[in-house]
Amino acid sequence: MRILAFTAGAAGMYCGSCLRDNALAAELRAQGHDILLQPIYTPTLVDEANVSDPHVLFGGISVYLQQQSPLFRMLPKFVDKLWDSGYALRAASRRSIPVNPVFLGEMTVAMLQGETGPQRREFEKMADYLGHLPKPDVVTLPNSLVIAMGPVIKRTLGCPVLVTLQGEDLYLEGLKEPYRSESLKLLRNLVRTVDGFIAVSEFGARLMTSYLDLPKEKVRVVTLGVNTRDMDRGEPRKDGPFRVGYFARITPEKSLHLLCEAYHLMRTKGGLPPSRIEAAGYIAPEQTAYLRTIEAQMKAWGLGDEFQYHGPLSREDKVRFLHSLDVLSVPSIYAETKGLFLLEAMSCGVPVVSPDHGAFPEMVRRTGGGLLVKPGDAQSFADALVRLYRDPRLREELGNRGHAGVREHYSVRQMAKRALAAYDVGQISRSAEGSPDPDSFA
Repeated sequence: MRILAFTAGAAGMYCGSCLRDNALAAELRAQGHDILLQPIYTPTLVDEANVSDPHVLFGGISVYLQQQSPLFRMLPKFVDKLWDSGYALRAASRRSIPVNPVFLGEMTVAMLQGETGPQRREFEKMADYLGHLPKPDVVTLPNSLVIAMGPVIKRTLGCPVLVTLQGEDLYLEGLKEPYRSESLKLLRNLVRTVDGFIAVSEFGARLMTSYLDLPKEKVRVVTLGVNTRDMDRGEPRKDGPFRVGYFARITPEKSLHLLCEAYHLMRTKGGLPPSRIEAAGYIAPEQTAYLRTIEAQMKAWGLGDEFQYHGPLSREDKVRFLHSLDVLSVPSIYAETKGLFLLEAMSCGVPVVSPDHGAFPEMVRRTGGGLLVKPGDAQSFADALVRLYRDPRLREELGNRGHAGVREHYSVRQMAKRALAAYDVGQISRSAEGSPDPDSFA
């Protein structure tokens, strides 16, 4: 099968969507399929071998300049080669720039306006580029925020276009008005210009079908998958302090602060001796104050020496970090549609304690690799974590289940198998013409 898969670079950040897109493309290529993984905005940063194409469409510098000034929309296209070069984009990606919420809103609306908006020039450049490619059997877009690319792709290549759904609800809900309402209006109007949608969890399929007013019969589920090759079961820890891990972006909605509150309860009321909270993951410049507040609170509780932030981690360091933990917990206060960190931890034999909402319950129940607790409740997290501290045999049992469960249900091979089934757009079209497909969310 010949596949053109777009992936949205996230500058210098390890992005769960980029990791997922790259792992899927690598597996499909290993199975003999002809797949081009085409970045937009910036080159992608992943922690495995990067299989994306070096050429970047909708280069982040060009997009920024054209959004800021009409002058840059009228320059000869050859001028863009200067800032669309891989060197310029990689240099820009290395800079950590705080996000301006107004620009973010304007940019989102502009991309959804497509050929009629400020980014018209970039859509024309994309059409020129695609016109020189062999015709693929199917094209996939990385999220619904770039759905306006769909009509241009269909007109240029004459093939079906599918849109992956990867947590856009959180992004859209974070936009300021009037950008949020305008973005949703534009997005919902574009829903019927593409051939189908791919959700990365069953919860995500239900949520986004309602949120974007999607035809249910046009939604397929391709659950996340991880490459388990180097994520084997670590040796169960038999000595040293109890180590509670957090591995995700450092941001309030992921709720590292809630985990620290639970740890404080464990130490003051749960009988936990001096132990450790080990945190890792990307932090944006605008979230530095959030982390400093957490560190100050831990010090105020007299627990400052029991907390450490390790920063973002490479693949090798990530596996080593996970193997050093007794349990992993990311107590997100919002209902996530993804949760790659859960799969990675369980793949390494680390049990998880997760809030019982979003995509987490389907992952934990299917694998059997952890405990589910009341979302947003520090005491519930503390109780579950203390239970695992006191019961090493339960930790080992959950670790073994998670290790096996990820390999059975959430491997990259399983993800690729489901993706190929979803790429059968004829099946989606037949479902749309007839009665709803009962397996839409299976």
